[in-house]
Amino acid sequence: METLAALLPSGMEPWVAALLIVASSFTSAITAAFGIGGGMAMLALMGLFVPVASLIPVHGAVQLGSNSGRAWHQRAFVRMDVAKPFIAGTVVGAVLGVFLVVQLPDALLKLVLGGFILLLTWARIPGIDRLTKVGLALASVALAMLSMLVGVTGPLVAVLFAQFFHNDRKALIATSAVSLTTQHLLKIVVFGIAGFAFWEWLPLIAAMILSGFVGTVYGTSLLERMPEKTFRVWFKIGITLLALDLLRRGLMAL
Repeated sequence: METLAALLPSGMEPWVAALLIVASSFTSAITAAFGIGGGMAMLALMGLFVPVASLIPVHGAVQLGSNSGRAWHQRAFVRMDVAKPFIAGTVVGAVLGVFLVVQLPDALLKLVLGGFILLLTWARIPGIDRLTKVGLALASVALAMLSMLVGVTGPLVAVLFAQFFHNDRKALIATSAVSLTTQHLLKIVVFGIAGFAFWEWLPLIAAMILSGFVGTVYGTSLLERMPEKTFRVWFKIGITLLALDLLRRGLMAL
């Protein structure tokens, strides 16, 4: 047990690490099957145990592994003609995002995270049906910058890409994975330049990425078999409760 604890970040209990590793598999399966929700669930859960200053970069590293694994496993369905403008805008947004890497108060960040998760879960995005590829590139600039602060923009990316994949859910999920891989990779570079000590978290990150790939394989197999409508209803209830708990914790810390 002492050997295991030595591999974990300072102050993290082994049972917490085990919970996060198992959860990484389940949340990756969710995203692989539905193209949305896994990153949000992982962020909400990590927000309960990971220090605020480490939450966004560590979550980004885990999501880099999860999305790259999904992109490779579903590579046959990737549409690079749609991914390319998003990737180009992401690079611009990441460069601008260097100026946004700031330390926010614990309570404020929990409120921002909780509110953002609720917004992504329940809000309608006006004008999305008229989005062009140029608009997608511009939107990706904003999403890359936003990702530096709130950590998860996967649901918004899925909504944006849905405009281009009306009847091709596999292409939607796979292309989103490629684009989010780029976003998270650049985010890691930015946080590394800013001085975040990723090495302290590497064993846990590696274990969560490996577990996540197992979930990706399983989730992909469910892509065409699992009933989506009923699942989405219950998933929204669960993720909303997690987001509300973040808001509660943020308000109590004010």
